[in-house]
Parts: sequence; C-alpha cells; structure tokens
Amino acid sequence: MPEVTAALVKELRDKTGAGMMDCKRALGDSAGDIEAAVDWLRKKGLAAAAKKAGRVAAEGLVGVATAAKAGAVVEVNSETDFVARNDLFQALVRTVAELAVAGKGDADALAATPYPGTGRTVAEEVAELVGRIGENMVLRRVTRLSVGSGVVASYVHNALAPNLGKIGVLVALESTAPADTLTALGRQLAMHVAAANPLYLDRSAVPPADLERERDVLRGQAETTGKSADIVDRMVEGRLRKFYEDSVLLDQVYVIDGESRVGKVVEAAAKEAGTAIAVSGFARFALGEGIDKPTTDFAAEVGAQLKH
Repeated sequence: MPEVTAALVKELRDKTGAGMMDCKRALGDSAGDIEAAVDWLRKKGLAAAAKKAGRVAAEGLVGVATAAKAGAVVEVNSETDFVARNDLFQALVRTVAELAVAGKGDADALAATPYPGTGRTVAEEVAELVGRIGENMVLRRVTRLSVGSGVVASYVHNALAPNLGKIGVLVALESTAPADTLTALGRQLAMHVAAANPLYLDRSAVPPADLERERDVLRGQAETTGKSADIVDRMVEGRLRKFYEDSVLLDQVYVIDGESRVGKVVEAAAKEAGTAIAVSGFARFALGEGIDKPTTDFAAEVGAQLKH
C-alpha cells in the first residue's frame, strides 16, 4: 500500500475541494489511488464542491470579533452577494471570526481548526456549506491583533448583520486607561481607518524601499519644472509630507472632525485620560479587494443563450 503523503492529499484536495482529513481517509481506504479516492469522496457526498472550486468568489462577507484584549478580522468569499445574506453563511463567517480571535492570525491554521459541534474542521465546514448552498466559497484571509494592556476595538462598515459587512477594521490601543474610554476612542479610530484607508501606522512603518520609490517618483516630477537642484530638493520634501498625510494613519487628517491629525487626537485622549495611549496596530479588510474579477457582457451572455 503506497504511503499517503502530504503531496497526495494536496492533489486530492485540489481535485475535489474536499477537506484534508476526508482526503486522508479516502486515500487510506483506496490504497493511495487518486481516482478511487475521488469516487470514495463522491459516494459520501464530500466532493460536492469539486465542480464549483474553479469559480471566482469575490463576494461574501468580512467578519470581526473581539475578546480578552484581542481581535480578529476574516474574509470569507462567495460567488454572489445573495449568499452573503444567507443565515447559514453569516453564521459560518461569525463563528470563523470568533475562532480566529483565539488563533494566531494564520489562515492555514484557522482552516484546520475544529469547527464547533460538527466533528469537522473549518475548511471542511466551508466545503460542507458549498455542497448545501451550491456556490463556491473561500476562507481567503485572516488577521489577528492583541494588546498586553488595553483593548482591540472594531468597526464594520456597510454591516449586513452584527459584526458582518463589507469593510471590517480593527484598532489596537495599548494603555492602562479605562476600557470603555479606549473602546470609544478605538471605535472612532476604526471608523476613520475604514474611510481613509491608511497604508502604514506611522512614518517608521513605511518600508525604506517604498519610501525611496516614492522619493524617486517625486524627484522625477519636480525635475520636469526646470528648477534648480536645491529647489527640487525642497519640492520633494514638501511632496513627501503629502505622501505621509495620505498614507500614514497618525499623519492623516481625522475624518471625524476634518481638521486634527490622528496622532494629535490620540495625544489629546491620553491627556484627558491621564495616562499614555498608543495605537499599536490596525487592520482593514475590504471585501474582494485584490481579487481579479472577470468582466461579463450580460447582453452577450443572453444572446449566446438564445442561440441554443
């Protein structure tokens, strides 16, 4: 009997869309024969996701959850927005987010986590729901934040249900200030992050390569003016400040009042609370960002259907 290797399990998973443990059992019971294992899974109804696995899943939900100085945000995709309104799908995303809070922010580890009350893993539960609902679904990504002292606050924009929506944000605040004070501030900062979409926490978080690339672009733009080298240098530094204001959270204009810098808002909150408050991290997931969504010509599709 051939050894059931990780590569063999992966091949069967890619072929059928079934869960890892089901694939291992199928291969074990099929003497390592891939095609026989496919049939084994089909007979047990565990390969229902196979035909759907190639479809682009760019809709779905972003879910957030917080507990005990930690928070997590997850994205679970489906093919259509209709499924995002399904109670079963919403329950899945909410549970996965809650499981992620206790995890390490790793998508593969989360997929292998036992799903409560089922005897299945998260990945297997997703595959099970694919079979029940009839659409491809993907646990796409997860991020987890935690603090030693303070809170992780959350906000969901365009919420379809509590903690579920199109944009999910976490903000981690390190402080010994009262939890309710930090939660209120954190939620407002999370709302700002949802609207302003910063790329970096502070200036030190900007990778040197990114900063140098931006500097080169700005210098190239400034040199087209024909100004002297010292003026070009000043123009570059002035435009870099604009880059920071656009991209760095603590340098951005606070959307709540439209005039203060976020860093100053945090400083003012710390002064009022009588203790230091530091933004130690943030995360922002917007549903479907970065997914290559195919464009379709609806009229052409209808025309093609009419020809058959």
